[in-house]
Amino acid sequence: MFKKTTFLHLKKRINFLGVMSIFLMIPCSVFGETVVKWNAEENLFTVQATNSTVKDILNYIETHSDYVFVYSENVQKVLNNKVSISVVNRKIDTILKELSTQTKLEYKISGRQVIISMPQVDKTQQEINKKNVKVTGNVADENGEALIGASVMVKGSTMGTITDIDGNFSLDAFKGATLLISYIGYTSQETSIDNRTSFKIVLKEDSKTLEEVVVIGYGTVKKKDLTGAVAAVKGDDLVAKKTTTLSTALQGSVSGMMVRRDNNAPGASASSIHVRGITTMDNSEPLIIVDGVQCDNIDYVNSNDVENISVLKDAAAASIYGAKAAAGVILITTKRGSQSDLNLTYTGEFGWEIPTKQPSMVGVTRYLEMNNELLYNDNPGGGLFQLYTSDQVKNWVKYNKTDPNNYPIVNWRDLMLNNSAPRQTHTVSLSGGNKSVRTQASLSYDEVDGLYDGRGFQRYMFRVNNDFTINDKLSATLDVNIRHAKNRNSIYDPFGDMRKMPAVYPATWDDGRLASGKSGANPYGLLLYGGRTVAHSTQIGGKAALNFKPFDGLSLQAIVAPFINYQKNKKFRNQVSYTLMDNPDAIGGNLEGGGVTYSTNELTEERKDNWHVTTQVIANYMKSFGKHDITLMAGYENYVMKKEELTAGRDQYELTQYPYLNIGPEDYMANSGTGSEYTSNSVFGRAIYSYADRYLFQANIRYDGSSRFASQYRWGTFPSFSAGWVVSEEKFMKNANIDWLSFLKLRTSWGMLGNERIGDNYFPYMALMTFNNALFYKDGAVVSEKTAAQRNLAVEDITWETTTSTDIGVDLGFLNNRLRVTADYYWKKTKDMLLSIEIPYSMGYANPKNNAGKMSTTGFDLEISWNDRINDFSYGISANLSDFKSKIDYLRNSDIISDGKVKRAGVLFNEWYGYVCEGIYQTQEEVDNSATLNNQITVGDLKYKDISGPDGVPDGKISADYDRVPLGNSLPRFQYGGNIHAGYKGIDLSVAFQGIGKQNAYLTKEMVQPLRDNYGNIPSIVDGNYWSPFNTAEENAKAKYPRLSQVNRDSNYATSSFWLFNGAYFRLKNVTLGYTLPSVWTQKAGIKKVRLYVSASDLFCISNYPEGWDPEMGVSSYPITTSLLFGLSVNF
Repeated sequence: MFKKTTFLHLKKRINFLGVMSIFLMIPCSVFGETVVKWNAEENLFTVQATNSTVKDILNYIETHSDYVFVYSENVQKVLNNKVSISVVNRKIDTILKELSTQTKLEYKISGRQVIISMPQVDKTQQEINKKNVKVTGNVADENGEALIGASVMVKGSTMGTITDIDGNFSLDAFKGATLLISYIGYTSQETSIDNRTSFKIVLKEDSKTLEEVVVIGYGTVKKKDLTGAVAAVKGDDLVAKKTTTLSTALQGSVSGMMVRRDNNAPGASASSIHVRGITTMDNSEPLIIVDGVQCDNIDYVNSNDVENISVLKDAAAASIYGAKAAAGVILITTKRGSQSDLNLTYTGEFGWEIPTKQPSMVGVTRYLEMNNELLYNDNPGGGLFQLYTSDQVKNWVKYNKTDPNNYPIVNWRDLMLNNSAPRQTHTVSLSGGNKSVRTQASLSYDEVDGLYDGRGFQRYMFRVNNDFTINDKLSATLDVNIRHAKNRNSIYDPFGDMRKMPAVYPATWDDGRLASGKSGANPYGLLLYGGRTVAHSTQIGGKAALNFKPFDGLSLQAIVAPFINYQKNKKFRNQVSYTLMDNPDAIGGNLEGGGVTYSTNELTEERKDNWHVTTQVIANYMKSFGKHDITLMAGYENYVMKKEELTAGRDQYELTQYPYLNIGPEDYMANSGTGSEYTSNSVFGRAIYSYADRYLFQANIRYDGSSRFASQYRWGTFPSFSAGWVVSEEKFMKNANIDWLSFLKLRTSWGMLGNERIGDNYFPYMALMTFNNALFYKDGAVVSEKTAAQRNLAVEDITWETTTSTDIGVDLGFLNNRLRVTADYYWKKTKDMLLSIEIPYSMGYANPKNNAGKMSTTGFDLEISWNDRINDFSYGISANLSDFKSKIDYLRNSDIISDGKVKRAGVLFNEWYGYVCEGIYQTQEEVDNSATLNNQITVGDLKYKDISGPDGVPDGKISADYDRVPLGNSLPRFQYGGNIHAGYKGIDLSVAFQGIGKQNAYLTKEMVQPLRDNYGNIPSIVDGNYWSPFNTAEENAKAKYPRLSQVNRDSNYATSSFWLFNGAYFRLKNVTLGYTLPSVWTQKAGIKKVRLYVSASDLFCISNYPEGWDPEMGVSSYPITTSLLFGLSVNF
C-alpha cells in the first residue's frame, strides 16, 4: 500500500567562518600603525589607526569580517586621505561616523553591504533626469544556489539594492549604465545595461577571500593553515546518500577511512570503521567526538543535524586526544542557529527496500541426482541410487502435484520473505534567533520494515542547540539531544538456514499444519512461531558551556556534558512442535534452529544502564603582531563512566500470552547482573604559530591518566609536532607567473598516540572475583550454595599501547582552485600491544592481558576534486583513493590462528592461512605419486603442496602443522569512493560511488559447498562446474570445484589457496535527481522553496563474487537492499 508523504528540504549556504568562530576571537592582521580586530560573536570592532588611509582601514575591515564595501567613483580620491582613529569594541556604525566626520564621506549600511559615497547633488539630479528603466535579475553561485544579500550597484552612483532569499533583485537604473555585483567570498562582476532589462548573474568563488574553516580538536583552523592530515565532509553531502545511519553514509566519503558493513538490516550500523588501517589487535575503531564531547556510537547522531565532520588521521591532528586517539578521531559538529528570521523546514521521504541479490540454488531434480552422485563417489559399490530411487528422481516434480506431503517442493525464500519493505523518514527543523538568543532545533522520525513479517525499526531523534549572549564578555550554550529506537525482530534469524534448506523438505503439510522440515529443522516454522524480541534503546545527552572573555584575545570556557544510555531487551521463545503427516493429533517433535531446540516457553529480559559525564575547562589565547600569528590553547578534561547490567529469565511458561517475569514459575528462574566503572583525567595543550601565512608550525601535548591501569603505570604523555610551508605564497613563485598553479602547500608531522581500550575489562591489572551458585551434598541432600572464585590473574605492570605516526603531505590547487589535490603518505608503529598471554590451564585462570606485541602500518591517501560552471550548467566530481598494509612485527605468543587467518610476527595482519593448492587430481597415478592429507584422497579431490616437515624439508605428507602457510593479505586494498554532481537551472543530479580495487576474498562454504551438513542445498554455480566421474576428461580438466563427497569434505574445503579470488568491487551507492520549482510558483503560497526528488541507493554492484552474493553480505546475514525513495522538500 502506498502512503502519500510530504517533506521539506532547505539547502542554504552557511558561512563556515561565522559558525566556527562563535566562541573564538578572530584576530585581524597588523599592518604598519593600523590595528583592526573583529569580535565575530558580538560584531564589534577595535580600531587603532594613526595616519592611515581610509582605504586601508576599510580594506582591513572587509578582509577580516563579513562586511563588504561598495564605492562610488567620486570617492576614490578621498579614500586615499589619511586619518587617525581610536575605538574599542564598537559597532561598525561608530567607526563609519568617525570616518565621515573627518572626510565628509557618506555611508549606507544594508545588512552586510556598506555603500560609501560623497554627496553630489548635481550628479544625482542628472541621474534622476536621465531615462530610467526597471532592471531585474537573479544572482547565484556556480552550483546554481541563490546568493542571499548580494550587492547590486549601478557603478558610479549611489543607486543599488541587495538580493532577496531567492537571489532575485530589482532596481531602477538608466540605459548605458554598468551594474556592479559583489558578494563576500566571490569575485565581483560587472555587466552593462544595454537593451536588456533582465539579467542572470553567476558569481565565482574567490580563492583569495574564501577562508574555509576546518574543525580540529578543541578548536578550529583555516583549511589553508592546516599542518596535520585532516579530511572534512559536509553534512549535506552525507544526507544526500539517504542512509538511515550516519556510519553507513560515511562509506566512500573520506580517503583513509575504511567503513565496512556485513548486512543492511533495518537500523543496522556499519560493522566496523577504521582510519588508516589497523593499529592494534584489540579495539582499532576511531574515537567519536560530537561537539567537543566523547560519544559512544556515531549512529547516536542524526545525519540531518550534522554541519560537518572532520577526520583526524595523523598524530599531529589527533594527539590532542592522547590515549584514545591511536585509531584516529572523528569530529562531528552539529548545526547551530544564527542571527536571522525563523526558518521552518520539513523533510519527508517514502520508499521501499528491495533485495539486490540472493544466492541461487539448483532445482529439485538436480538436487536429487547430485545427492545420489555424492553417495556413489564415497561408496561406488552401493550403486547409483543409494538415497533417491530412479523413479523419485524422474518423477518428483510430477508427484508433487498430487502428493505434496511426500514429494514437497518448497521455495523457502518466497515463502518466508516479502518482495520489498516500506520505509519512511520525516524531519522538522527550526532555526533562527537574534543577538541574544540563537536556536537550532530538529525532530525526526524514521521507520523501516523488514523483509519478513515481524521485523522493523523505528527511531525518534531530537536535538536543540542554544546559544546565549549575556553581555560583551559572557556567553553560554545549552544543548540537548534525545534518541529513542525500537527494534522488532523474530527471536530466530532465518537467513542462514533458509539459504541452506533444500526444496525437498516440507515446511507445512497440505492442510497447513507445520511439518518437520529436515528432521525438525524448519526455518519457516521458527520464523512464524518461534518467538519475538523487542529491543528499546534510549539515549539522553546534554552539554552546557559558559564562555568568558576577560580581555581581548583570551577566552575561557567551562563545559559539563552528561550522557545516559538505557537499553531494554525482551525475548520470548516459544515451544514449537510439529505434527505427523498422517496424524494431526500426534506430536512428531520440537523444531530446532541455531543450535537451540524450541521445547519450552522461555522469557529473558535484559537491562543495561550506562551513564557518563565529561567535564572540560579550556583556555584559548590568540595574538597577532606584524606578520606573526600565535594561538595557544590549554585545557583539562575529566571523564567518568558507570554502568550496570541485569539479566532475568524464567522458563516453562504456561500462559504464553502474558510475557512477564512474575507469570513464570520460580523453580525455573535465572538471574544475573554485573557492573563496572571507569574514569580518566587529562591535561592538554596546543601552540600554533604562523608567519606571513607561509610558514606554519603546530605542537600538541596531552598527559592522560586511566583507571584501567595501576597507579604507577596509568599516566602517559603523548606529544606531536607538525609544520607546513605554503610555497605558492613565496615571491619566487609569484614572480614565476605560473597561472595554472593556484596553491601549493607542503606538510609533515610526527607524534605519539595511545590506546587503552582493551574490551570490557576495566580493571585488567586486578584479580577479579566472580560469584555463582554451585551444587553441594549437605546433610544427605543436594543443595545450592553461593560460591566465589578468582577468574583472572592479576598483572599490575601493564600500561598503554603507544603508536608513533609520521606523515608527509601536499595540498595543491590548480586553475583558480577548480582542481584540488591532497595527497599523504604515512607510516605508523605500535608497541606494547595489549594481548592475551597464554598460561597453563592448570592455573585455572583466563589468559591475562599483557604488553606483548608490536605492529606497523604504512599507506597513502589521495583526494582529487574538480568544480566548474558553463553558463547555466554547473558540475563537479570528487574522488578519493587510499591503501594500507598492516604488519605484525613481534608477538610474545605463538601464532594465533582462527577463521582461516593467522596473526604471526613477520607477516601481514590477519593473512589467510592454509594449504597451497596445486589443482584437482585427475588420475589415480597422480594421487599415488603425491603427498596427501589422508588415505581417503582420490581423483577429483584437491591436491595440496608438500611444503615442509619436522626437519624443515618436505616429508611426503600433508599436515596442518607443517604445510599450512600464509596465503596473502585478507584486508582490502585500494579503497576508493567519489561523488559527481551537476545542476542546470532548477534541475540537480548527484551520484555517489564506492568500492575496493583489490582484495584476497574467500569462497566460503556457504557460497560453494554442496550438501553442507550432509543435507544442505546446492549452489547453482557448482552445478556443471565440478569434477565428476560422469564427465569427460576434458570436462574434468576444466572443473572449478572438487568432486562431491562427504568423506573428503573437510579436506577439500579446508582453507587453501584454491578458494581465494579477487574480491574487488564497484558499487553505485546513490543516485538522486531533483527539481526545484520556480519561486514565482511558490511565493504566492508563502513558501520559499519547493524541491521534488527521487533517490536510489545501492543500485548495483559489480564484482567477482558468486552470483547472488554481495561483497558486503555476511554468509548468514540480512541481505544488502536497494532503497528507492521519493521525496518532497519545502522551506517556509
